[in-house]
Amino acid sequence: MTNRQRGKNIERALAKKLGCKRVGILGSEDLQHSVFSFEVKSRRAFVASSWMLQAIRNCPEGKCPALIVHVHGRDHNNDFVIMKMSDFEAWLGEIKNED
Repeated sequence: MTNRQRGKNIERALAKKLGCKRVGILGSEDLQHSVFSFEVKSRRAFVASSWMLQAIRNCPEGKCPALIVHVHGRDHNNDFVIMKMSDFEAWLGEIKNED
């Protein structure tokens, strides 16, 4: 399977899961949602995976693990927050598209 086809399949699966419309290359975002604008990336390996595992391992019971990535020299308002999809859904509840 090509990288492009794998990416399309991931986008379709996530669009179905989240109740979004898959726009793909036709628009400026991968998944259209009434609240979120999702850009979807699929990788065989991702450097932040080990960082997220550390956040999960160090997370006290009853809390939600999340990873914040800061790029040196940038404002903290532009930091990235990464969390597991299951925690994202549990925290926000049902995020089905309202369109």
